Amino acid sequence: MALPPEALPLTGIVVADFSRVLAGPLATMTLADLGARVIKIERPGEGDDTRHWGPPFSPTGSTYFESVNRNKESIELDLTTDADRAVAIAIASNADILVENFKPGGATSLGLGYDELSVLNPGLIYASISGFGSGRGAELPGYDFIVQAVGGLMSITGDPEGPPMKVGVAVVDILTAKDATIGILAALQARNETGLGRRLEVNLLSSLQGALANQGQSHLGAGRTPRQMGNAHPSIAPYELLHCRDKPLALACGNDRQFVATLRVLGLESLLSDERFLTNSARVEHRAELVTALEGRLATRTASYWQTALTAVGVPAGQVGSIADGLELARALDLAPTIEVKDASGNPSGAQFRSPISWTPAVTPRTAAPPDLGEHNDSVRRWLASLPGGVTPKISSD
Repeated sequence: MALPPEALPLTGIVVADFSRVLAGPLATMTLADLGARVIKIERPGEGDDTRHWGPPFSPTGSTYFESVNRNKESIELDLTTDADRAVAIAIASNADILVENFKPGGATSLGLGYDELSVLNPGLIYASISGFGSGRGAELPGYDFIVQAVGGLMSITGDPEGPPMKVGVAVVDILTAKDATIGILAALQARNETGLGRRLEVNLLSSLQGALANQGQSHLGAGRTPRQMGNAHPSIAPYELLHCRDKPLALACGNDRQFVATLRVLGLESLLSDERFLTNSARVEHRAELVTALEGRLATRTASYWQTALTAVGVPAGQVGSIADGLELARALDLAPTIEVKDASGNPSGAQFRSPISWTPAVTPRTAAPPDLGEHNDSVRRWLASLPGGVTPKISSD
């Protein structure tokens, strides 16, 4: 049956969420934001590790946990016991999607592996997330910070004379979550054609390497190993932070037209015939001389002045702002960057960044606050009991 146009696209899809920390929970929250019913299975009394990660804490809990767990239901299950494993298997047997980030082999040891569950539920889409894959890297602990280090991201991040730096957010986990979500949605489309599910695997190292883009291809295609360049771009100039009278300005000239417009705004038309700056390749080669010339003129006025003047002629330019500044900008642009989530009683529970997807026809976003640990113990069990056969299948005695 077709969904009404005002319904979220994954309405009616059930997700069994056996993941914790960031990559898996972000993937399942994305599915929840798209309308899926996500049942988060958590350890009794402890729950997801990130429930305890802080400070900072909001009035309702860890802000880390809350950032990736809205619109979910929480059930506590001790997977070391037969009774709770039976409930977990029942949830998986009635789900469309399962997401897990156990250590490789951990799900199978609990009777929750793909081979076992696909027999019970042939349409199940089973997504496994790991640090370094299920082969020779299976035993390596996978943390975003470590993968940023060993995968090369830190080697291209930071000032040229400074130490290697991580990105200011767990970007590898986030990239992996996006990859997992893409794979899951593709598998759902394939299931529409075949009726069969499948297993997909993503790992942090591969997701990082897949996102290295031009920097990775610089190594593969040109044999050039990228290095730390601070805020400069390895292939475009000017494309970096430049100092004005009071503060730096981000300037991004992606083509010759924008560069010419920049020189005219700055009153540096004399550089238009300078062979060092006629092409982007020449500008990259002579970046230091170009920066000196640009900053000499930028230093005469404030960053705000130059941002306004450059933006007016179509040159991308902006001051470095805080997260609060970014929110203010998004609101000024009518992008509605946040939503107010609500607890089970419908009371406001705090603001969160909304799903970045907007829809036409418009849909009403889901706004359920991240669940308390075990908040849905009873309701999930009632749902299972209402299904044909109740809480089945039973665990084998083998």
